[in-house]
Amino acid sequence: MAWLSARAWALIVSAAIALAGCAGTQGPPSPALTGPPPKPSISASDVIGRWGLGAYHREEDRARTENITKGQCKIPYVISAGNGGSVMMLTHDSPNIVEVQIKANQDGKTFIGPGADPGGSDDREVVSYDGRVLILKWVDPEVAGRYGTQILVRCGPKA
Repeated sequence: MAWLSARAWALIVSAAIALAGCAGTQGPPSPALTGPPPKPSISASDVIGRWGLGAYHREEDRARTENITKGQCKIPYVISAGNGGSVMMLTHDSPNIVEVQIKANQDGKTFIGPGADPGGSDDREVVSYDGRVLILKWVDPEVAGRYGTQILVRCGPKA
C-alpha cells in the first residue's frame, strides 16, 4: 500500500511540474484581444425605423423577394431603440420583441442578437446593408433552414 502511495505521489508531482512548465510558455496576449472591441458595420440608428420584412432560401430568389418585401410596408416591421445602443426586435421562435445588441467579432463580421458575445447561436449575421436594404442570416444552421435569409427593405415616410 505504501508503494502505491509513493507512486501516486510521484505522478502528482510530475504532473504539477509539467503543467507549471506549460504555463510558462505562453506568449504575450494577442493585440486583437487586448485592444478596443471591433466596431460593427452598422449602428442602432441605421436599423431603427419601419421596414418591409421578407425571407428567401435561395440566392436566386433574392431580387424577387426584395420586390415583394417593399409591399410589406403597408404593415411594417418596426425596429425601435433599446437601452444604450441596443434595438428591440423579434428573435426566432418567439412572438415577443426583445432587446438585442449590434456587435462585431474579431474577424470584422457584424451580428445582431441577444447578449454581448458576437456570433452566438441566436444571432443574425449582417450580410449586407446599403442604407435601404438590410440582409440578415441566422447563425444557427437549423434556424436558418427554417427561417431563411431575412431581407428588410426600409419603408418610406408615412403618407
